[in-house]
Amino acid sequence: MRVGEAMTRDVRITNPDQTIQQAALMMASLDAGVLPVADHDRLVGMITDRDIAIRGIAAGKGPDARVRDVMTADVKYCFDDQDVGDVTRNMGDIQVRRLPVVDREKRLVGILSLGDIAVSSGGDDAAGEALKGISRHGGAHCQSAA
Repeated sequence: MRVGEAMTRDVRITNPDQTIQQAALMMASLDAGVLPVADHDRLVGMITDRDIAIRGIAAGKGPDARVRDVMTADVKYCFDDQDVGDVTRNMGDIQVRRLPVVDREKRLVGILSLGDIAVSSGGDDAAGEALKGISRHGGAHCQSAA
């Protein structure tokens, strides 16, 4: 199965100059914990509710702090025509629960989450295997690291 068949297509974005309060309100309205961050037509980061809590509030930043101040700028992504199994293994290796999906022109076309994989996998345990890798302690996305 291709990523484009499993991903969530309805994706809202925020921009780096919006406040973390605006991003949090958008997340609340979408019932989502992550937003891609785009500067004009270019994907420049991802912001999660955890980024807002740990890099924002816990670090003493207020609701007017900018998205750029708390987002993850090292964006990992996958292509819509890639095999879901390959991408799932990669998600486990790089310890992420969701990836933005781009087309070959690198335009954002969706997000692929472990939930999307679980729902579309037809009973195989791809999401469970990825979660084992993602759940390892530490890694590049550990927010308690110095």
